[in-house]
Amino acid sequence: MKLEFLFTPTADLKASLALYRDGLGFAEVWREGDATVALALPGTEVQLMLDANDPDAPVGPLFVVDSVEAFHAARAETLVVVDEPSEIPGGFLATYQDPGGATLYVMDQSTD
Repeated sequence: MKLEFLFTPTADLKASLALYRDGLGFAEVWREGDATVALALPGTEVQLMLDANDPDAPVGPLFVVDSVEAFHAARAETLVVVDEPSEIPGGFLATYQDPGGATLYVMDQSTD
């Protein structure tokens, strides 16, 4: 399991980029379409993922695992399932809440 991104939904991607990339100097790493941009966070390998697809989604860490299905099966009792594992480009994604109510995302790239 590796912390890959801090998932940060935004209602205004242009304004978010103006702050993080242009104002704070974070380097743009990649884009997916017109709604998702990843930025390098200084001093870490973790990236800030700005996403305008669902601006009301909660902010949270996004962990990459070998298999979302295996992760899901092993932790069904310890995490609250918000979104069951579902297919995304290149793999699978699931959303959970920890015992304290914080949101966490888990994805794999098993079909990439």
